[in-house]
Amino acid sequence: MSVPRIVFDSNVIISGFLFGGPPSQLIEQALNGSIQSFTSLPILDEIRDVLQRPKFDLSPHQALTLIEELHHLCQVVTPKRRIRAITEDPDDNIILECALAACADVIVSGDSHLLDLGHWDGIRILSPADLLKEIKGQQEAPSGF
Repeated sequence: MSVPRIVFDSNVIISGFLFGGPPSQLIEQALNGSIQSFTSLPILDEIRDVLQRPKFDLSPHQALTLIEELHHLCQVVTPKRRIRAITEDPDDNIILECALAACADVIVSGDSHLLDLGHWDGIRILSPADLLKEIKGQQEAPSGF
């Protein structure tokens, strides 16, 4: 069985690092090699900016440590193409650009603009809970991903 290639939306990464639940369980899957995760510098920049918001109450050092952990967790790709598929929130297009550059199988997001697409350019878009169910089903009854 091949290891699925995943791009996490920034909201999933932040939720996984700070709050637990399915996003955290997916990060564990990436750490143990069950999934291969990818990111890009624009996504890392977005996460860094969001982590510095007062509502998260993180010191600059804590935010940097999380970004460093993410950098080690994910293979960083460089998108070669600009995408303008999501007009309602153009910032979400960086996720699509990363997924295209990574030849991803799945984008994992909690963002309605991405989830409403369902799939894009042959890449499925799932919530963290849906992907986790799928992975657990694959582990219980091995067959191709």
